[in-house]
Amino acid sequence: MTTDDRDTIAPETTETAAAATTNRKQPFPAGFLDSISTGWAQRPASLPAQRPEAAYTAARRARVSAAFPGARLVIPAGSYKQRSNDTDYPFRAHSAFSHLTGWGADAVPDSLLVFEPTGDGHDVTLYLRERADRTTTEFYADATIGEFWIGPRPALDAVAADLGIPTAHIDAFESTAEDRSVDVDDELTRFVSEMRLVKDPYEIAQMRLAVEATGRGFDDIIAELPRIVDTRRGERAIEGVFHLRARTDGNGEGYDTIAASGPHACYLHWTRNDGAVVPGDLVLIDAGVEVDSLYTADITRTLPVSGTFSAVQRRIYDAVVEAADAAFAAARPGVKFRTIHEAAMAVIAARTAEWGLLPVSAEEALDADRGGQHRRYMVHGTSHHLGIDVHDCAQARREMYYDGELEAGMVFTIEPGLYFQIDDLTVPEEFRGIGVRIEDDILMTADGPVNLSADIPRTADEVEAWIARGRA
Repeated sequence: MTTDDRDTIAPETTETAAAATTNRKQPFPAGFLDSISTGWAQRPASLPAQRPEAAYTAARRARVSAAFPGARLVIPAGSYKQRSNDTDYPFRAHSAFSHLTGWGADAVPDSLLVFEPTGDGHDVTLYLRERADRTTTEFYADATIGEFWIGPRPALDAVAADLGIPTAHIDAFESTAEDRSVDVDDELTRFVSEMRLVKDPYEIAQMRLAVEATGRGFDDIIAELPRIVDTRRGERAIEGVFHLRARTDGNGEGYDTIAASGPHACYLHWTRNDGAVVPGDLVLIDAGVEVDSLYTADITRTLPVSGTFSAVQRRIYDAVVEAADAAFAAARPGVKFRTIHEAAMAVIAARTAEWGLLPVSAEEALDADRGGQHRRYMVHGTSHHLGIDVHDCAQARREMYYDGELEAGMVFTIEPGLYFQIDDLTVPEEFRGIGVRIEDDILMTADGPVNLSADIPRTADEVEAWIARGRA
């Protein structure tokens, strides 16, 4: 995935929709009202054990506290987002909120993490809407938060025990004149984004789980290729097969799956996924499972639909593998992050020049001021940080991100590609409509880079054998 996202921390405001209509709501009869609050078993009184990531999230909160002495910080989980009329998109908490609390797929909407300044730091409280007593109308009448509609909600003491954070009811939260969250919003957003540049052991373990689940998703697609080819909108069938794995093994996809067959593979963020998957074409699949902690993988493989690459397809594919391998070889602790991209682009420039596609030499194309001709065929960057967001750390300063140095604990992608649009007259006709991207998820260690997705076949020979095994 190659387009930056935005990770801004700010209290969320939602325009109040028009008053809900009552044209399809039925009144509750007296018998229902008399009986609905009785006859329920007592809720279990035992508290959950503290989740293992609590020690890491406590350390993250301590870093935030030390960075903002005297400031009252309010970090919202966010609210439901309307999809249509009275239907909402699935809720996903703000990444910074989840990163600082450890509350992932099970986070409660409209919660707030509040840092109240004290003499030597902050008192941190998690405000949330506690479960409603079954004697209240909320229990059965509120379709947004009522437990009869959405299932059990956690109690305050259960969340406190689970996350290791003091809790209070959201109604107890007061926005005060001393609230400086707006004053420090940009700085806070930058700080928590940069804090995620280096992952702790818990985060790295979650990334490994996400990559493993994603690998199973690609195996599922390979196994289903014959059915996918027979489906009118085969790209959407690929999306569906991967979605089943993402929801079975995780929270869902970390981003919209790209299933781009034939010429669609030349559109970098093709998510319409409404085309056929045709034998003889290549299909580019960019997908990642987001696990319950909200950490996501981001992996791309390009597959020959018929099972084998044509000579032209293999030539282009091998060039992309070469670029990826060069980028991997250039990645070392202490090296500038941008070096990864530069190494990949040197290969892209060399190959496109060798094929006679450039009006200049490869060396001239790589000139920082007057070059760039090869970028016509790979317009995106080669790498981005990866973690709780698919484009993690997006608000970090340039000197910490693109111009920053690689450190042990960083997780990032390597994803070069070559894309020859179907109507691009600058390339031979046999190249047109071919798009190839190979993307792996890389962990930097003190000893060098580790390809977390290395078990997912990536060379041309490996991919052909993979497809053959899937059809056996």
